[in-house]
Amino acid sequence: MADIYDYSVPRVDGSEQSLAEFKGKVILVVNTATGCGFTPHYAPLEEMYEKYHDQGLEIIDVPCNQFAGQTPGDDQEIHEFCTLKYHTRFPQMKKSDVNGENALPLFTYLKEQQGFKGFGKGASSLLMAAMLKKIDKDYKKNPDIKWNFTKFLVDRDGHVVERFEPTTDMKKVCEAVEKLI
Repeated sequence: MADIYDYSVPRVDGSEQSLAEFKGKVILVVNTATGCGFTPHYAPLEEMYEKYHDQGLEIIDVPCNQFAGQTPGDDQEIHEFCTLKYHTRFPQMKKSDVNGENALPLFTYLKEQQGFKGFGKGASSLLMAAMLKKIDKDYKKNPDIKWNFTKFLVDRDGHVVERFEPTTDMKKVCEAVEKLI
């Protein structure tokens, strides 16, 4: 049976980033976008990275253009946007699919480990649910990534312990990371 360390993701330069290199570390995998209402999540992600990287946190940023075309640029444009606007230093991977037949195998694995459990409560949760219902009336019944900035948290033993939808308050994500550090 495969585990998280059997997977890799393509880097911008075409090489592969093996997750086996992160054994013993806490990993946060996130599909991102540069033109999304959740794009400001980059700021708290970078804050977490700066605060906890030396203690073993790795963030794997996988830009994706599958949700309303909100990541239209090429890899260089995406990188420039993130580093100039949000001063990101965590590694950014090659723009890739997270759903469908061309999805990165890593995301297929992550979705198998932590399926969709809902958007929670609050105004943004209601908006996301209403929007997705128009796109796919059965969205609640499949594990697919629903939107940009879905995050998967992996503990130091390689277990995918939590999935955070983009509507989850970033403070809650940070608290979950802190518990594993």
